[in-house]
Amino acid sequence: MLKGWRLVGWAALVLVTMAAAIVTAHGLTTQGMGALLRATARTSALLLLAAFVATPARVARPGPASRWLVENRRYIGVSFAVSHAVHLLAIIGLAVVARQGPGWNVAVLGGIGYLFIAAMTATSFDRTAAWLGQRRWKRLHTTGLYYLWMTFTLSFLGSASREPAAAAAAAALLGALAFRLWFRPAPGAG
Repeated sequence: MLKGWRLVGWAALVLVTMAAAIVTAHGLTTQGMGALLRATARTSALLLLAAFVATPARVARPGPASRWLVENRRYIGVSFAVSHAVHLLAIIGLAVVARQGPGWNVAVLGGIGYLFIAAMTATSFDRTAAWLGQRRWKRLHTTGLYYLWMTFTLSFLGSASREPAAAAAAAALLGALAFRLWFRPAPGAG
């Protein structure tokens, strides 16, 4: 089973291959960039969900799968950052081909999200996590995780009436929140 940095490497390879296939199929057009945006939003959402439910899954159902999720949360999170970096490239690509950037609300909310992603990724290494300290690390990662959950949920809810996949993603995100709140670990647990 994939784990650790090999997981990140394979995730990056799959994401770059997917992006290349989409751009090859659709070209550097608004349609192509839109397809890439939707695809990377979905891959990012899946990776975010995996990190979001890792600890509650261990509480709800201890076993090899939940243990793997918890042991690889860091690498799932870094894989999420890779996916969302490709998403950012698609946003930039769409702005270039459409000659129009995102609205201010998307730019501000998304910009804050990318700041969280950068900070969380930078502190996903032992040395930077130790430098930050356990309390501040936990505060940053918990706040960032909930902020990203919120932005993904709002984004998918906004498209849910037009796209069945967005409705399913929104339902999965809302379900993940309920799951996380229901199977909250004991105080002091990871």
